[in-house]
Amino acid sequence: MRDETWNGVRERVLSFIGRGWDANTADAEFDDIARFIFQFQFEHNAPYRSWCDRRRRTPDTIRHWTEIPAVPTGAFREVALVCGTVAEAQAVFRTSGTTHGGQKRGSHYVRDLDLYHASLRSSFDATILCDGARPAMLSLLPRASEMPDSSLVHMVDNAIATYGGGGSGNFATLAGGIDAHGLDKALRDSENSGAPVCLLGTSLSFVHWLEVMQEAGRTYRLPAGSRLMDTGGFKGRSRAVPEEELRAAYGTRLGIGETFCINEYGMTEMASQFYDSALRDHHEEAVVRDRRKLGPAWVRTRVVDPDTLMPLPPGGIGLLQHFDVANAGSVLAIQTEDLGVQVTDGFTLLGRATGAAPRGCSIAMDELLAAARG
Repeated sequence: MRDETWNGVRERVLSFIGRGWDANTADAEFDDIARFIFQFQFEHNAPYRSWCDRRRRTPDTIRHWTEIPAVPTGAFREVALVCGTVAEAQAVFRTSGTTHGGQKRGSHYVRDLDLYHASLRSSFDATILCDGARPAMLSLLPRASEMPDSSLVHMVDNAIATYGGGGSGNFATLAGGIDAHGLDKALRDSENSGAPVCLLGTSLSFVHWLEVMQEAGRTYRLPAGSRLMDTGGFKGRSRAVPEEELRAAYGTRLGIGETFCINEYGMTEMASQFYDSALRDHHEEAVVRDRRKLGPAWVRTRVVDPDTLMPLPPGGIGLLQHFDVANAGSVLAIQTEDLGVQVTDGFTLLGRATGAAPRGCSIAMDELLAAARG
């Protein structure tokens, strides 16, 4: 493989994503583009290259995309993992946390937002809006102008700008929290007009809002076709709320059935997202299947052993490892501390590994930091 300019990489990735979220991509095709991107990242991402050299994993030694070294998410808190310079990044998304004291925030330098947008729009079309609906988009998050380094807020604002019709908007601010009065008016308008809506927010924001509705004795019966996307964990202010209990509350308080409640799983360190299968299964097959997380054709996910980071057989519980083509400007391969189980066409997410970082991730981090210092 020869050295490529960023524009050449960018165009090839956009073309690959443009084939579609559920394109029938053979392993050989994914292997070809993944190793092409690894070559570029090895040559233009200095900290990553140093780490790969220490592990003796280079474009000349790997034989398959599964051998591309996966960077632990903790590394994004320690080094700038960008192809080129940080000044060339069009956006910087940061993980939650504090900037002074405590745990440092991870930073994902996004070289080109066109890749990020192409990925999120194709995924949104294929999952949240797979039935072709175009409901008003109501966000329980502040605007991106208030939270410019939040990848989730950026994603939701882009979805509103792309798909949102009349009545779409943000119903929360950093200073004031959720605008319950504004949401009440928007939802009553939806009930009266029969026009469906799509509610978007973190699971925590919905837990808080549901508590407000319960205290006020307020319920809605939103029109058919209304839907909801939540993301993140399910711990409220005073207790943990099981996922099933939260979906039941959406039905009781909003009139949105479980099929139209989609949980999103995304990471600051990735340009692509995963979504619950429920609505897509209902639209395509009209049969009940177990909920699982689905990803696009340009992402591959493996489940690996927490100690060795070696792949586990089907049914084994381990850490999720993602290979995201849309991450061309940073690192393709991401090692998470999220537990899951591989299924035929996706994975079941079981939550975060508790306590200290799993042994495999800790070893990888130590090696990466040693390489960065060197």
